[in-house]
Amino acid sequence: MATNNKKQNKRSNLLVICDFTLVSYITYLMYVMLDNYYFDGSVNTLKVLTTTFLFTFLIVISSLSVGLYESKLRETFRGIIRRIFVSVGIAYFCIEIVSATIGTSLKIHPYFLPASAAVSIITLVVFRYFTTRLGLLGLGKTRTLIIGAGERASIIEKRMRRDVDRIGFDLVGFIPVPGDNREDGIKSEKIVHIRLEQNLRQFIYDNDIEEVVIACDQRRGTLPLEELFECKLRGIEVTELLDFMERETGQIVVNLMYPSWVIYSNGFSTQNYLRDSLDYGINAFLALIVFLLTWPFMLLTAVCIYLDDGFKTGTSVLYKQERVGLNGKLFRIMKFRSMRPDAEKDGAKWASKDNDRVTRIGHFIRKYRIDELPQLFNVFRGEMAFIGPRPERPEFVEQLVREIPYYNQRHNVKPGLAGWAQLNYPYGASVTDSMEKLKFDLYYVKHQSLLLDLLILIRTTEVVLFGRGR
Repeated sequence: MATNNKKQNKRSNLLVICDFTLVSYITYLMYVMLDNYYFDGSVNTLKVLTTTFLFTFLIVISSLSVGLYESKLRETFRGIIRRIFVSVGIAYFCIEIVSATIGTSLKIHPYFLPASAAVSIITLVVFRYFTTRLGLLGLGKTRTLIIGAGERASIIEKRMRRDVDRIGFDLVGFIPVPGDNREDGIKSEKIVHIRLEQNLRQFIYDNDIEEVVIACDQRRGTLPLEELFECKLRGIEVTELLDFMERETGQIVVNLMYPSWVIYSNGFSTQNYLRDSLDYGINAFLALIVFLLTWPFMLLTAVCIYLDDGFKTGTSVLYKQERVGLNGKLFRIMKFRSMRPDAEKDGAKWASKDNDRVTRIGHFIRKYRIDELPQLFNVFRGEMAFIGPRPERPEFVEQLVREIPYYNQRHNVKPGLAGWAQLNYPYGASVTDSMEKLKFDLYYVKHQSLLLDLLILIRTTEVVLFGRGR
């Protein structure tokens, strides 16, 4: 039996392979068709293969950057088409830049790349129609059985109501066990409650169950340990609810955490000598690159904010605010001012989506994250990283530490400009929202790596391109 990680990534990997194969074939087909009319066999085969590979590779990378390979992409089909246009457009633009930089060595014919790009868009749109609408790649789902139907098991019902939330597994049903809290448990009539007429082991074998999730409220004396042990030996995965939720949702369910799970689980290893040694150098280098690319926009933003204030004296285009950083150390964050100068005359307030304190310019620069560009200077000073939990204000941290368990653990890593929580849960306007964001922040703290940082950095491109989040 394949491992859970392989099953979880099977659909995304298959999409990458299919897209790469389709675009490569389409690009080469365009060459063959044009060769009959224009080339007369004069084009070097190596040149054709090099251009084809580079163009295809750039489309796949661009598709990754706009979220097309996200296993749980919450997007309409029209939105998917838009992302395909953007990914192919980025690849085409990059090819043109490379060609202009190194000369015309990649220029096979003026019609070659435009034709390849147009036909690639059509092909990818048609292919995505079948994979999205008709479930062409819905194979490989794990048949999953839940042991328990009480309060803990109900988190699956609450967090995974839609089919897109269950794209990685096929939920067979829930088996109630003694000790379950039925009052706060599974109540939906659409959820299958299984009453065993045979032993659990035989039911699992007869129904081709591939994974059993332990989600009962009371474990002592209620679990069929011998049957689960035998299933495990036969290759059937037996997974704890917290691990299952972490894998399927990319978050840690804080309100269900318990100390022994944290102690025995993998992850939460923040001490890495190589990572620590390279951390500042990598972040400072990335900040310098971004600054060199964005300084004209920063200058234009500063001018627009100044003009929007009506040339008032005593106001600043920037504002500095105290935030909590690594290990609870305080620092002053820098941002473009997107609110009125008197926005907090009555004290600190939570940010919200429809905030009447935000200026006209502020709405725009918040949507496209332009207001956060001055934080590059916080990166230069070593107070922030590119990737990490968003730093919160000390006034709110004091409240959140009292009300939310494990909240202080998010300060075990350096705060960042972009993060896993921002990609998955954009707004934090209350204690409840902070709880939801903490689930993603702790997932990042547990699994942080250069690879995860790179994934978040690429996915953040989607936020900038489509104006998602804050």
